[in-house]
Amino acid sequence: VIENVGNLVCPAEFDVGQDARAMVYAVTEGEEKPLKYPVMFRTAEVVVVNKVDLLPHLDFDMARFLGYLDDVNPQAKVIHASARTGQGIDQWCNWLLDTLNPRPQMTNTDHGHEH
Repeated sequence: VIENVGNLVCPAEFDVGQDARAMVYAVTEGEEKPLKYPVMFRTAEVVVVNKVDLLPHLDFDMARFLGYLDDVNPQAKVIHASARTGQGIDQWCNWLLDTLNPRPQMTNTDHGHEH
């Protein structure tokens, strides 16, 4: 796991030896960021939309954000999360575990000789 330097620009443009790219995005940042920083969102395999427990108190349009995300990266998996309530944390942890420990591929061992 490699953490970016804390901004949405620099780390997305460079391959730093990662196996997968994940992005944790706080709803407090506003819904327009996928359009403002498309490279970061385009390269993410999963976007964890964090702090969703704050949505009732914010002027954040989740449908608009998801539409913008879909415009730049329609394949991104989206996990709605809240560290405060625990929502989505199991899903996020499972994604991390599956990424770090991929399931072995099934191989056909019936091919006429022994190993």
